[in-house]
Amino acid sequence: MFRTALIIASFFITGVAAAQPWETKLYDGFEGKEFSPDGGLYYRENFEQSAGTVEFQSAVKRSGNGGLKLSVVPVCPDSLDGCSERAEIWEKTELRVPYDQGIWYGFSVKFADPIPSGDHRYLVAQWKREIEPGAEGDFSPFLALRMNFGKLFATVETNYIAPASSGPDGVAAACRPGQVPVWGRPGINQMRMLVATDPAWRPDDGKLFNACTDAIAVTNHGNPLPDPKSGWIDFAIYTKPGADGAGHIELYANGKPIITVKGHVGHDDKGLGHNQYFKFGPYRAADVTDWTLYYDDFRRSPNCADVLAKEACPFP
Repeated sequence: MFRTALIIASFFITGVAAAQPWETKLYDGFEGKEFSPDGGLYYRENFEQSAGTVEFQSAVKRSGNGGLKLSVVPVCPDSLDGCSERAEIWEKTELRVPYDQGIWYGFSVKFADPIPSGDHRYLVAQWKREIEPGAEGDFSPFLALRMNFGKLFATVETNYIAPASSGPDGVAAACRPGQVPVWGRPGINQMRMLVATDPAWRPDDGKLFNACTDAIAVTNHGNPLPDPKSGWIDFAIYTKPGADGAGHIELYANGKPIITVKGHVGHDDKGLGHNQYFKFGPYRAADVTDWTLYYDDFRRSPNCADVLAKEACPFP
């Protein structure tokens, strides 16, 4: 009783509440032979993840003495429809961030040769909302860094909103100012918006996005996503979902601002959980080749300056 009174008194005197687990500053430079306790990361074990291998190595790194090598190999049988192959690193469940809170993430990635150049589904990193047991549906990431035809692009997902305009299937939309290309999927109450691309991207690469939406506002800061062949890419990303229109994303690469996204970000369906979570590592639809990515310098914090150079931060 006395201790409780002291804690309450301390709160009123200082005006500062105790930090929650999700507010903990996380960092892992992958310097040792396993994940650092200060990083809050782990490798999840399941069938799709059995396609992956994790190697703490020192031959390829961005800084320090080590880096993480993540690889996937073919494991999916032809008879298993919809099977994926993954080597994804997850945040520990107890450190997940509430869905209505903003958080900064940083990590570096390097594409190993050969970089896949085919028409296939490849993901480098993704941010999702928890799904409660028994919930209906398979919900796409509200933010994802993807690759197709050897080109890097970013997408934002939200619940389906009728498009402002649309074109024929298989033809990329030419959107008006204030609109962004979108792939609508009304049957599952989702839609995916194309928000950033690398310099090699061409309209034909985005045929899936055959409509336009004003559900989000995208501010382009004049810098494309880096070319996957350019070496180490250091990302700094702020995520604050808001399916009601209050969403906010900041995307930086190599210290340069790429885009700001505001508006409808994420899903708000029945059966979804209270937290967002982040995964990184190679994730693809079933394929017949090996694929390797290197990662380094993972960090996470509510404070921008813990993830991105302070002078580059758009807000504290």
